[in-house]
Parts: sequence; C-alpha cells; structure tokens
Amino acid sequence: SQRLVESGGGSVQAGGSLRLSCVVRDDTYSNHGMAWFRQAPGKQHEEREAVAAYGSDGTTSVAASVKGRFTISRDNAKNVLYLQMNNVKPEDTAMYYCVAVGPRSSAIRALNVMPGAIPFANWGQGTLVTVSS
Repeated sequence: SQRLVESGGGSVQAGGSLRLSCVVRDDTYSNHGMAWFRQAPGKQHEEREAVAAYGSDGTTSVAASVKGRFTISRDNAKNVLYLQMNNVKPEDTAMYYCVAVGPRSSAIRALNVMPGAIPFANWGQGTLVTVSS
C-alpha cells in the first residue's frame, strides 16, 4: 500500500489558489523531514525541484521561486502534510510529490537534498497541478 498519498491537484487559472494534501500512512516517517518536490513537464527525475520543506524539528523553508506564495504545514495529529499554493503562475505547472526526505532532517537540509539521494519508496505517486494563463 502507498505510504504517502497526495491529493488536491487540478487545473487552476493564474492568480488562483490550491491546497495540496499528503496523508502520511507510515509511522516511521513521524521523525522525518518532509518536503514537496515538483517535476515540470519535460523534466527528468533528477531535475525534480524541492519547493517547500517541513523539518523534523518543526522548522519550515520554501524555495526562492515560491517564496511569499507557497506555505507548507503539517498536522501531526492527522498525519497530513499540506502545501498551500497562492497566486499560482503558469510556471508552477508540474507534478507535485510528497516526500519523506529522511530522519532528523531540518527544513533547510530537506530543501537541498538531491532527489536522487532519496529512496524511491519515500516518494508519493504525485498529484498534477496545471496553471493556465
């Protein structure tokens, strides 16, 4: 069964908002730093970009490309990770993945981990976000 299950993707016009959710079904991830990665159309796995991270220490960090527009949060009681996306742009169009980066990982570290260094099993299947102009 899937250990990370994303939802909330869809089509939205530029300037609009979406909230992505990720249900974390594996308790071993309770002490993991978590992140949202995205893979734009035509890009390879190695080119996946971390856009926001939630550290195991409760810290958060977002990439410069989405700063001021995206917010990451985590509801530990419900085991859900969120990505609130506001004022979206066409360049935000991508498959968005929920990722368990690693144990005892700060947000800064989680945001800068290379996607190839994260075990395949720690990735959700993704949810597609399409932003039209």
